[in-house]
Amino acid sequence: QVRLVESGGALVHPGESLRLSCVISGDFFSIHVMDWYRQVPGKEREVVVRTIDDYTPNYADFVKGRFSFSLDRAKNTMWLQMHGLRPEDTAVYYCSIRVRPKPTSPAIDEYWGQGTQVTVSP
Repeated sequence: QVRLVESGGALVHPGESLRLSCVISGDFFSIHVMDWYRQVPGKEREVVVRTIDDYTPNYADFVKGRFSFSLDRAKNTMWLQMHGLRPEDTAVYYCSIRVRPKPTSPAIDEYWGQGTQVTVSP
């Protein structure tokens, strides 16, 4: 079974930085999509950054120039480095991947982490 575990969320002041991590474990053949999402209570979950098949990450406009995605395949860990945090960045942040379970699998399976809370407050 594939499992994602996020960490790194915290309470910070505006302008400060955080780095979220997402450790991936379990068996699968390949990863095709890697996402970071965020969600505020009462609002829909929104994509922060999406990386498809190892191509250049695509960032939401509201984080461009402030957040960056990275992946360490050796450690099976993906990160979200966040700089210049703003109160409106306050949310629960989730990582998600879509994987092909086996080489001949026709379908792609999607997995989510449990989320980590980021709070930006003066």
